[in-house]
Amino acid sequence: MTTATTAGAERMTLLSALNVSLRTALAEDPRTLLMGEDIGRLGGVFRVTDGLQKDFGDERVMDTPLAESGIVGTAIGLALSGFRPVVEIQFDGFVFPAYDQIVTQLAKMHARSRGRVRLPVVIRIPYGGAIGAVEHHSESPETLFAHVAGLRVMSPSNPSDAYWMLQEAVRSDDPVIFLEPKRRYYDTGEVDVRATARPHPQGARVVRAGSDLTLAAYGPMVATCLDAAAAASEEGHDLEVVDLRSISPIDFDTLVRSVGRTGRLVIAHEAPVFFGAGAEIAARVTERCFYQLEAPVLRVGGFHSPYPPSRLEDAYLPGLDRVLDAVDRALAA
Repeated sequence: MTTATTAGAERMTLLSALNVSLRTALAEDPRTLLMGEDIGRLGGVFRVTDGLQKDFGDERVMDTPLAESGIVGTAIGLALSGFRPVVEIQFDGFVFPAYDQIVTQLAKMHARSRGRVRLPVVIRIPYGGAIGAVEHHSESPETLFAHVAGLRVMSPSNPSDAYWMLQEAVRSDDPVIFLEPKRRYYDTGEVDVRATARPHPQGARVVRAGSDLTLAAYGPMVATCLDAAAAASEEGHDLEVVDLRSISPIDFDTLVRSVGRTGRLVIAHEAPVFFGAGAEIAARVTERCFYQLEAPVLRVGGFHSPYPPSRLEDAYLPGLDRVLDAVDRALAA
């Protein structure tokens, strides 16, 4: 659903922004193909591809068998033949049958061919929890991909970034793991699709300026961190929130500048803290900001356990209280 708003922009959900972005990509480049389970006539489980097969045909918006390894393997072959496939993995936990194709083939062919082969494949994955789903439907696998050289890993947090970052992913000659925060699918915001409004998708962005502490997040946790910053302001604390947007590569320069101003850093993500993205960020920022830090870098995230049944996910996921607890500990140091 989209509604008109200020000149040049429309108010729409994050899900609609993805649909519009895919429509634009299909219209602009006949080499762009969409592939996935039930993405055609049904429009996908979440309806991200709703209406696209009707308008672009079943040779460009293709329903596939329930075989994730085969889907990604076929996408690699299509990319080698000059196409630009965009694959939908129905849920985060379903990507693991395709992990071998992604890690041993998709990520490595460019280096293996000494730069002669490019694989412009986008793999869209709805990820994260808080939707009351069953096992294998609420995983946060970003670090499993960020650890693999040869892949770009990104996650939007709002409708405008969903539109523009997916445009950037489709145009990239590198393989991209595009993680969609499914619990934010129905969050709304303004999206300006004019070329003149194109942002710089790769870089992190300060979404709230502050002076006392930096909160860094990506994807579904950015909204939680903004809520935490608003709550902290009522107690007189001025928090800066940085949306990383890209998990591989990470825009450390923007983050280091922020920490240089605030002297404190808390990193939040849904994925387990153990060996999570926050560990790499904490190490890098500590190396570069050692003499500016007023407190240890703290991390907030999921527990090192299998994702729990839905009735327990509120206790598992880092919410407002756990983010604010870390903020208080950092400010007290």
